[in-house]
Amino acid sequence: MCKGNLHKMRTKLGTPIEYRLNLSSEILLNDFIGNNIQLEWNGIINCQKCSKVTKKSFGEGFCYPCFANAPEAAECILRPELCRAHLGEGRDPEWEEKHHNQPHIVYLAASSAVKVGITREQQVPTRWIDQGATAAIKLAEVPNRYEAGRIEVALKDFFTDKTNWQRMLKNEIDETIDLEDEKWALEEHLPSDIMEYFSEDDHITELSYPIIEFPKKVKSLTFKKTPIISGTLMGIKGQYLIFEEGQVVNIRRHTGYYVEIK
Repeated sequence: MCKGNLHKMRTKLGTPIEYRLNLSSEILLNDFIGNNIQLEWNGIINCQKCSKVTKKSFGEGFCYPCFANAPEAAECILRPELCRAHLGEGRDPEWEEKHHNQPHIVYLAASSAVKVGITREQQVPTRWIDQGATAAIKLAEVPNRYEAGRIEVALKDFFTDKTNWQRMLKNEIDETIDLEDEKWALEEHLPSDIMEYFSEDDHITELSYPIIEFPKKVKSLTFKKTPIISGTLMGIKGQYLIFEEGQVVNIRRHTGYYVEIK
């Protein structure tokens, strides 16, 4: 039995991937797959930034003032092409320098389709795991978030930048995807100022998730509507717990919710 505020599950690359929740103690969730578990929300949400109690969570676990002002919730989180950290600007220039004016990776990830995305260099392969990708390859290595966003925008003509979470959870995978071919097919389409960042690393990271059975249909549960979520844990993918009968709960969406797990 553990209690505490939810944060996104910590992961470790392996076969399968390891998932851990850190509440009052750390829980290796892989050990509970195939068993009945219960998560009960006590009605409290704490802001992930300032820890104050908030009636409503904004973004991924912020109270409204932090959502409006914290650098972790700035517009360039979702639209990196707007990032100004390389200019010494932003909501918090010191924070931006540490997190956004740092080397970033532009990547292609495979699932039901090919997705383009970006992440800090230190977040490989964590970002790929959080999105539930089955495989990923580095596309470009750039010095900051702005340059990564600029490339991502250019690639939206070729690939989606969103994950279809329902198809991802049902494991509806396009087996014909060849990420290396997709990567180098772009060479003749992109301008030279983007191609100069292209990565020569063609290693494809394969990702395997701890799942007994993939759901045929999915039903998303939230603690607001279902304060007690229980059932047999059938698997974990992305940041979702998958229960029997296709019921799923997005842990990251509930950042800051105070829950008891048993």
